[in-house]
Formats: sequence, C-alpha cells, structure tokens
Amino acid sequence: MTVTAPSFAPGATLSGDGVEFAVHSRDAARVDLCLFDNQGETELARLTMGRDENGFHRVFVEGAAAGTRYGFRADGVYSPDHGLWFDPAKLLVDPYAKELDRRFVHDGRLALFGAETADIVPKAIVIRDQPVAIKPPIFRPGGVVYEVAVRAFTMLHPDVPAAMRGTVGALAHPAVLAHLKRLGVDAVELMPITAWIDERHLPPLGLSNSWGYNPIALMALDPRLVPGGMKELADTVATLRAENIGVILDLVFNHSGESDRHGATLSMRGLDNLTYYRHVPDRPGELINDTGCGNTIAGEHPVVRQLVLDSLRHFVRHAGVDGFRFDLATILGREADGFSARAALLSEICNDPLLRDRILIAEPWDIGPGGYQLGNFPAPFLEWNDRYRDDTRMFWRGDSHKLGAFVTAFAGSSDIFTRHGAERTRTVNFLAAHDGFTLMDLVSHTVKHNAANGEDNRDGHNENHSWNNGAEGETTDGAVLSARRADVKALLSSLFLARGTVMLTAGDEGGRSQQGNNNAYCQDNAITWMHWDRLDEGLIEHTAMLSAIRKRFPALGETTFLSGAGDVAWLTLSGSPMTVGDWEAPFAGTLLVLLRTPDRTQQRIVHLAIAINRSHGEQALSLPPPEGRGWTSLLAVNHPASGMLQARTVEIFVETY
Repeated sequence: MTVTAPSFAPGATLSGDGVEFAVHSRDAARVDLCLFDNQGETELARLTMGRDENGFHRVFVEGAAAGTRYGFRADGVYSPDHGLWFDPAKLLVDPYAKELDRRFVHDGRLALFGAETADIVPKAIVIRDQPVAIKPPIFRPGGVVYEVAVRAFTMLHPDVPAAMRGTVGALAHPAVLAHLKRLGVDAVELMPITAWIDERHLPPLGLSNSWGYNPIALMALDPRLVPGGMKELADTVATLRAENIGVILDLVFNHSGESDRHGATLSMRGLDNLTYYRHVPDRPGELINDTGCGNTIAGEHPVVRQLVLDSLRHFVRHAGVDGFRFDLATILGREADGFSARAALLSEICNDPLLRDRILIAEPWDIGPGGYQLGNFPAPFLEWNDRYRDDTRMFWRGDSHKLGAFVTAFAGSSDIFTRHGAERTRTVNFLAAHDGFTLMDLVSHTVKHNAANGEDNRDGHNENHSWNNGAEGETTDGAVLSARRADVKALLSSLFLARGTVMLTAGDEGGRSQQGNNNAYCQDNAITWMHWDRLDEGLIEHTAMLSAIRKRFPALGETTFLSGAGDVAWLTLSGSPMTVGDWEAPFAGTLLVLLRTPDRTQQRIVHLAIAINRSHGEQALSLPPPEGRGWTSLLAVNHPASGMLQARTVEIFVETY
C-alpha cells in the first residue's frame, strides 16, 4: 500500500491570507467543512472540499484566521457491516485538531444514525503555532520518573490556588516544584492530557473517566486539564526544565474513544473508518480489539503513521517535551503478520530527525495474539518491566524460590534485555502504576475492592501478588499499620536501589491509598485525588533519602549490566559468598550485595553494601572488612553500622574514608 504525501499539511494550516483545511477520507463521496461562530454554537458556512487522487479532501478559506472554529461532515454509504459509517448528520472532529473549544461529553445521539450532533461535539479551533527552542532531553535512562495523573495530583493541594488545581499549570507552582525536587524527580510522566471522552457506561453510573486513556483528538489538549492550551503546556515544561526536571507525555495511539461498533461517531470512524482502524481480514464490519477498548488504531497504515508522527513532532516542536510513554505500545509495532521490532512506525519514530533523541518508553504489551513483547522493542525504547514488579512483589510477600528472580530483576533484568545482544538494560522498574494497587494498598489488601466502579468487582486484575499484614483494608491495629509501613519502606528501597530506570507513581512516596480499588480509572473524586494532608511524612523522607543515595552513587543508576568481575559481589549476611544452596533454598530471603561505585560525596571509588532481610525476625549481619575507616549506615541517619539487621528491611552502608 502506498499513499503519496500531500503537498499540504493535514489539518488547518494558516497562511497570510487564509486557512487551508485538509483531511483524509478514502471512501467518502463528499466531505464538507463546517465553519462556526466564535461561541461554536451557530454554523456559519458549509463548504464542500475538493478531493485529490490520494483521498485527501481540502479547501482554502480566504480571510479565515486564528480562532476560527470548525468541524467536518462526511457523506457516503452508511453500511457498518462493510466498515462504512458515513452520516452527514454527524459533526466530526479533525484528527489533526490542535485545540478544542470544550470537553467531550458522551451522548446517545453520537451512536445513532441520522441524529444531529453539532450541538454536543467540540469544535476544533485554528491556532497559530508557536515553536519553542528545541533542547536535548534533560532526562537520561537510569533516572527517576514520577508518574502523575494531572487532575488528581493537585485537586486537593492546599497551597495551589483553587482555580489552578487539577491543571498542567499547577505543576509549575512553587509548592509542587519543591515536592518534586525533594524527591529527586528527573522527569514527570504525565498521564494523558489530550482530549478524551467517557466510556459510554460511565455517565449512567454517575462516574467519569479520570485517567484519560480514551482519546478522540490525538494532539488536542483536554480543556479541563490544560485550559491555557499549548502555551500553558510549553510554559510548564520550561519551568520544570529550569529546575532540571523533564516532561514525558503518556500518549494513546492504540485505540480511540469511538469504541466498538456500538460506540460514538465523533472523528476517525465517520471520516475514514477502514483507514484508521484495524478490521478482521475479509470482514470489514468487524473491528479487531487487541486493546480491550473496542477498536485498534491501524498503526501500519501510512495515513495513520503520519498522524502519529505529526502528533509527536507537535509536542516536541511546540512544547519542548523530553519524550513519550506509549500506552499498549505493541500496537505501534503490529503489522499484517503480528508484532515486529522493525515495523514501519517504530522505525520512523526512532529515526525521525526531531524524535530520535527523545526519551521513548513502551508499555510492551497488548491483549492481542503475541501481544506480550517485553524486551523486544528496538533501542532506544525503554520498557515498562512488569517482571520486575511481580518478582519483587512476590519476593517480599514471602513466596518460595523467589530470591533468584528478585535479584535478576534487581540487577537490571539481563535475562530479558540481553536477548538481542544488548549491553545495556532498557528496563523501567516499577512496583505500582496508575492501573493496579497503590504501594500502600499492595501491602494492605489481599484482594481488590472495586465495587465503587459499578461492575460488581469484576473489573481490574484479580492477581496482584499482594498481602494485607493481618487485616484487610482500613484498620486501627497499630501492629498491622507498623508492619505495612515497614513493608512500604522495604519496597521503596528495593525500587530505588535497582539497576535501570525507576518509575514512582505520585503519592506512593507518602502511603497514598485508593481504598483497595485497583482499577480506579472512573473515580474522579476523593478515591484518586491525592490527599496531601494525609501523606506520611516519614515515608516521604525515606523516599527522598533513597533518591539522594541513588544520585550520590552513580552505579545505582547505571544501565550497563553487572559483570561480577569486581563490580559486584553477592554475599550472605555473614559476609561469605552465596552458594548454589543459598540461592536455591526454598524460602531464601536474605542477601548482602556489595557494589563498587563512585561516591560523589567522598569523591572516590567506594563499596556500597545493601543488606536485605525479608524475614519477620532480626538477622545477624557481618559486613566484610572495609577498605576505608569503617562502614556507615545511610538510612539510619549515618549512625555506625549495627550488628543486627531488622526484620522486613533493606539497609545501606557505605565505606567511609
């Protein structure tokens, strides 16, 4: 399949005397441009667009200017069984829209043939792009990523002005910056901020999507989260960069909020369904659902590839972001025969002059055939590592025969990331993310508690490798609460001391809870909003100390694999080398890691000793003879090393000279 690139840019392009509008539709009999008044309520003109031999429809509107509100209508055959959804009653959002005049709101008319929708569909706004100076990314692999749900993060922040709460601009507030700097964050990873729509089952339940993984317009910012548009995003990025914090955008190119065949007709479905979405071969009326969201965007099609690339370039060119995290990224590498690391779209992203130095992070799976692709994305993609997550969780839960798996993940997952001859790990280590339990809920619940989502607790993962420390959920038992807090500290230590890139989800540094809800995508309320006044100051301080330690000792943030030739030694708590029997003991749960590393404080090469004790009792600890004056504990406020290692803990010691 070949599609010649048009001599004009898709979307709305300003020129000196007007605006060129262009959109692709292979099968439409006619596409009309609809122009609206400044309130987006009254249609002022309807202009039929000319079509070229490549399926692009375009029209030049003399005198049109920035601020013009518009949409499209596409007429043609309406036959969903043949993959054709043309309905001139549907106002359609430009896939290249860069700004919208309102949020998307679900309405039954969006899925009803012949029902007029102009009054409920957002209008695209013509904007004049404002390029920013493009600088190299601040973030580097091995750094600390902080995953943020923009709205939930600041809705309850006491120092952020009420009008600013829940917006991208709030991230630039001095109080928020101070928190990020205290934690040593190298980049914030913003969960979707492009315009999305609620899943159709949510409004009748009184719920709304709070995560944003249900997009319609792939490059238009959601007016709720970014009311100031691209300028607000660019200004926030610049402010964060000034504090040496990069910005990574979490983008969704795997499906759209138009959902399955019973979903809304809002944009791509009404314009060019057979181009934008994947369908079962020889059954054009049957959408492929490799995403679990009702449809799958056809990332192999040249028109779609151009849209994805143009969206990424837009955010680099006009906001200066460091990079991107790709939701269900296997979709981007799917071609006719399945996933390929050499797929056209992945190759184009990696080699694009504007994108090739950006940070690229893949969620390396989808639910389709052969969808699990951890370790198989091309460099320089970093990859979310769920094996690190699960093996670390199971180790600390007390599962048998998990020491080896835990250490392999802790050391950078060489079993996964060397399989193609790589010399560096591309792992993104995480223990909790937006989907799943929070870190505190992980150690407070053995099962999910998702009744508030309105699906009788059927949604969300059933196996979370979690434990509750003796009581399910909320409790006033002091012993249980103390045990949970100790476990969270141990888990945080395991995360920040692991080799590779670290991802921490906002609030996990302070014991945030979602009341056991492990799929809180539809809870735009107190369940997901961060209660700043309830965060555990001691846990925050522990996290900050770990992050400072990680920055002090470069070996902790390295991405090269450990060789065992002087760079690391694996010891028992008595200081002797681990034997095969030690590794294979069914409930082995203690370890002493001796790591050779530069020390930026002492300005010399030192040994760092990481002592791990997952057991529920104290263990005797004998550190090997130091090369310097002695060993000093880093997590015990620099007190001299003790001869006992507390239960359920990770301790760190450094040689002092």
